Amino acid sequence: MPVEPLSQKEIEDRLAELPGWSVADGRLTRSYRLGTHFAATAMVVHVAQVQEELDHHSDLTLGYNTVALSVHTHSAGGALTEKDFQLAQRVEALAAGHGAQ
Repeated sequence: MPVEPLSQKEIEDRLAELPGWSVADGRLTRSYRLGTHFAATAMVVHVAQVQEELDHHSDLTLGYNTVALSVHTHSAGGALTEKDFQLAQRVEALAAGHGAQ
């Protein structure tokens, strides 16, 4: 079943529910700062697990004590879809448990 792109209004409505997330260059993005490199690494592993569960993968970047995500839906021509926001919601839900800000 094809995934449909969201309208600009739908994107704005969903962004309002995800503080800290934004759209840049057509991608849903968020960066987190963590207390240590080890905490950031643990969060990356947890995010990777969620991505496997959802079968939807972001660009995931590990820095010294940072984690950054950037996602759009390739099968929708690079548009933002509900799948992107589902991933963002799952990541947001696990971030606090890693001490991410």
